[in-house]
Amino acid sequence: MRKTVLLLVPTLLLGACTWGITPTPASQNVRTAWSGDVSGCRDLGKITVSVMDHVGPVDRNDIKVRDELQVMARNEAATMHADTIKPLAEPKDGAQPWGAYVCGSRPVPAAGPAPAGTPKATTPSDGFKTYPIGGR
Repeated sequence: MRKTVLLLVPTLLLGACTWGITPTPASQNVRTAWSGDVSGCRDLGKITVSVMDHVGPVDRNDIKVRDELQVMARNEAATMHADTIKPLAEPKDGAQPWGAYVCGSRPVPAAGPAPAGTPKATTPSDGFKTYPIGGR
């Protein structure tokens, strides 16, 4: 019993590190251009964010990890005064690079239909907000 508790406590503590990822008020104005063309936007730089993608030997839910990465990228982009982010690569080992852009108030045009399973780009005019799955 004691060995189980000693193994369980560190695992739970490490897993708690990403439970408090929430959008900041400033990040509500940052759009995500999943497959949009940002060629008319001003590039502010690259953001790389990371979260735990596994707790001990257990992999975390991929959707939850991706959602937390997007929320963290939007939060960081807001501190750079960017209004748009775009993923530069797929998540790998809990990390993902994002581009930060200033596109103005115009919507980011789509570069064709998004692949199946790609979330809809969120913009303030859509009224959509991003929240972590599971209510954590």
